[in-house]
Amino acid sequence: MKNTGVSRELDTLGRVVIPKELRTTMGLEQGSSLEIFYDEKGQIILQKFRIHCEFCGRAEDLLELRGKKVCRSCAGELRHQA
Repeated sequence: MKNTGVSRELDTLGRVVIPKELRTTMGLEQGSSLEIFYDEKGQIILQKFRIHCEFCGRAEDLLELRGKKVCRSCAGELRHQA
């Protein structure tokens, strides 16, 4: 993780503004979706949203299986277990 040296306060609705320079660097445009994670240390992690396999997390070669995104490799494993 890189420290940007930037600090922001939450507004009354719990929002925080991501600085323009960081949005530009990360390729975030108005309307971009972000995933929000937190870890056991209490750190909040924002990540660009991407569709990924429900099992292994890969974002390539995805199929839809019963409403879930699954990569071909995991779909093959599921077929063999059935």
